[in-house]
Amino acid sequence: MNRLATLSVFLLLSTFTWAANAAVPALVDAAWLNDRLGNEQVVVLDVRSGIDNGGDRSTFQQGHIPGSVYSSYTNDGWRENRDGVTGLMPPVRSLERLIGGLGITNDATVVVVPAGTGVTDFGSAARVYWTFRVLGHDAVTILNGGFAGWKAAGYEVAEGEGARLPVAQFEGELKEPLLASLEEVRQARETQAQLVDARPADYFRGETKSPAAKAPGTIPGSRNLPHDSFINQQDQVFYLNQDAITQKVNNAELDPGARTIAFCNTGHWAATDWFVLSELAGFNEVALYDGSMAEWSQDSDRPMQVAKKGLGKILDFFN
Repeated sequence: MNRLATLSVFLLLSTFTWAANAAVPALVDAAWLNDRLGNEQVVVLDVRSGIDNGGDRSTFQQGHIPGSVYSSYTNDGWRENRDGVTGLMPPVRSLERLIGGLGITNDATVVVVPAGTGVTDFGSAARVYWTFRVLGHDAVTILNGGFAGWKAAGYEVAEGEGARLPVAQFEGELKEPLLASLEEVRQARETQAQLVDARPADYFRGETKSPAAKAPGTIPGSRNLPHDSFINQQDQVFYLNQDAITQKVNNAELDPGARTIAFCNTGHWAATDWFVLSELAGFNEVALYDGSMAEWSQDSDRPMQVAKKGLGKILDFFN
């Protein structure tokens, strides 16, 4: 069976599994959410931020999905900086306090709502989704198109502070296979794990460098699967395009059965790749390297790979 047929089977089986187990789909539309508004077990979590001009708390107060709670993806502690590395996962206890403070219990079904205003914005929802999953909370989904998609569908919009849920006791259980360490990434080529760079091609080739990274380029041996290739704009709303998954993944020559590690600059864009590969494409085992290039590039002894201009070949060099 060729890789295209294999991935198609994985996608079919993944969809069947959701239906057979009556579990929460990883990605839902506005109609799905509208049918479940008012269910006390469903918590609508709006994570809009300044990314892609998505907004802030005042923007949320001007308009949001009825009954939703707000938490800024960029300001409320979903990621943290440690030892000069941007975007790391906070300690489990810190995340427990954050989630419990929002009134979310272990019994809740969480619907994560991005702004729907750009290609980078979807990564906010994907990273929060991954955070719940890495804490062992599987009843979580993302609203495709976010708040912009909700409005475009013509559903009710509320104003004001939003829901004020009582502080809850949320307990996380770290699922280590979903989080890749620096050491695992270092050993990836020896263990035959797939490294997937979610950044746009100019970052992958070393033509553009993030301020978070010390040097341009990528981790040697990585495959490029740009996060933005999965996001389409329709009537000024940005949606994840599930129809593009099979082609994009096969173009990157990825094996659904191999251990896969997604990374980017700070573990944000990589969350979109992790979400697509793990939750939609049915890959067996996908991890997110939250340290990403911000951590990898800190040590000049770690190799970097860039595309050699003109020749189109690969040149390995050390910082």
